[in-house]
Amino acid sequence: MKFLQNVPPFLFFTGKGGVGKTSISCSTAISLADEGKRVLLVSTDPASNVGQVFNQTIGNHITKIESVSGLSALEIDPQAAAQVYRERIVDPVRGILPDDVVRGIEEQLSGACTTEIAAFDEFTDLLTDASLLADFDHIIFDTAPTGHTIRLLQLPGAWSSFIEENPEGSSCLGPLSGLAKQRERYAQAVAELGNANKTRLILVARAQKSTLTEVARTYGELSQLGIKNQYLVINGILPEAAIHNDKLAQAVYQREQLALANIPSAVASLPQDRIILQPVNLVGVDALRNLFKADVPLGNAEHYDLTIPPIDPLSILVEQIAKDQHGLVMLMGKGGVGKTTLAAAVAVKLAEKGLDVHLTTSDPAAHLENTLHGKLPHLEVSRIDPEAETERYRQSVLESKGKDLDAQGRALLEEDLRSPCTEEIAVFQAFSRVIRDAGKRFVIMDTAPTGHTLLLLDATGAYHREIAQKMGSNGHYITPMMQLQDPQRTKILLVTLPETTPVLEAGNLQEDLRRAGIEPWAWLINNSLAATGTTSPLLRHRAVQEIKQINLVKEKYATRLALIPLQEEEPVGIERLNKLAE
Repeated sequence: MKFLQNVPPFLFFTGKGGVGKTSISCSTAISLADEGKRVLLVSTDPASNVGQVFNQTIGNHITKIESVSGLSALEIDPQAAAQVYRERIVDPVRGILPDDVVRGIEEQLSGACTTEIAAFDEFTDLLTDASLLADFDHIIFDTAPTGHTIRLLQLPGAWSSFIEENPEGSSCLGPLSGLAKQRERYAQAVAELGNANKTRLILVARAQKSTLTEVARTYGELSQLGIKNQYLVINGILPEAAIHNDKLAQAVYQREQLALANIPSAVASLPQDRIILQPVNLVGVDALRNLFKADVPLGNAEHYDLTIPPIDPLSILVEQIAKDQHGLVMLMGKGGVGKTTLAAAVAVKLAEKGLDVHLTTSDPAAHLENTLHGKLPHLEVSRIDPEAETERYRQSVLESKGKDLDAQGRALLEEDLRSPCTEEIAVFQAFSRVIRDAGKRFVIMDTAPTGHTLLLLDATGAYHREIAQKMGSNGHYITPMMQLQDPQRTKILLVTLPETTPVLEAGNLQEDLRRAGIEPWAWLINNSLAATGTTSPLLRHRAVQEIKQINLVKEKYATRLALIPLQEEEPVGIERLNKLAE
């Protein structure tokens, strides 16, 4: 592997959700540790599953991996980091400032913005802590899906300029005067990221047009940040030897080869590695050690039992949804499981019944128009664009609160609106508008990957608590959280793949939702090989491993369930989306 030659101290893996960043970063960590290197593997993903991969609890502290000598790991838990951050800010002023002022600071520090900044604060510590590099030869970062990673990497510069322009006041970060002390540390973090002798960034993609387009965009954005030491890894490629006169395998192979022949020019010249599709799920050290091998032996696939329990197609669930005539349908799950495609399929099916449908996304990396590839009567398509929503919110505040202010007051208001926390408020407002729209028609929402979605729900919950506290038992009100908790108004569809890690993560998400008083309505198992009848030995080997996960979802997790087979043709365009729903 080219990216494993002359490895610098810091390695970053980034890319669209579901491309295999965690598997490759874990395999890299094992490879370096096997060479006798001291390695720290860090996950900055809010929905980290590194602990599941190694089958041990890791958490928010450096933990030795029991099965690999020389390897330690750390999962940055955003919620735990936020609690530590809040205590660090608030504890020094308790008993000094009036109680109502302390409560005001706590309220400012309760939002999702603070959670993200707290996680970033830990990330910065890792980049700038000289003692860590004395303890470890390499620090490997398994980063979050692309949109979250870009935001994380942009923060050092954003916060530095915000501190510089806003010496007074406070925000969800806490009192800004205290942040000035961290400016030097943030500047050092930016320098480390741009230093080719210190940092290498590996863009991970699949042999698919969408993920290759995504890494090309990421490459451009990171290059603008001064991070230019980048490599490209294309993961999970179906080898020609696996076709075996199988129609599905032939279709997948041809689709992937076309994508590989048309790699975007921006990244085509980067140092490149290709990793073939493995016959097993990449959980456990033995499987991870085989990831970079070109040939993994298969058993006799012809005798595998691929019997699956009776499960409805997606169209049956859509029929049940249609009976309500309107409402919010939210698709949630791990990045890369196909939420965008399935959201579009549900929307197309409802619109073709003559129902009024609004299809929207809160995922910064989603492109619904590319999935639909056409227009349909009764179907409106939109996107919650964080930049556009932030600008809309800024203008609204300036026009309302700012209209009667003098020049100095307006300047102070504009300074406050430059806070990165403004985006959180703006996106939440857009989310609330979408929820209200579901009172008169169907709103199908393709959400961002799990961690980001939970941060949005956190903001929704904080708003609900604030309104409930103000209104008490005297007033009648319906908050967005109350609508999400009402099964008559909202249906949550959890999307997963028939694989160990996505199923575990969807199960964890279900528990998180239940703690918030939200009960998922159904599960969708997407891209199933077991449901296709494939004869390819490699694909059958993977298919037989799906049976256990399909049974687990049916028996343990889901009250309603649909199984969607892997498609021969990429499900793009209204006709193919219709076929997918059948």
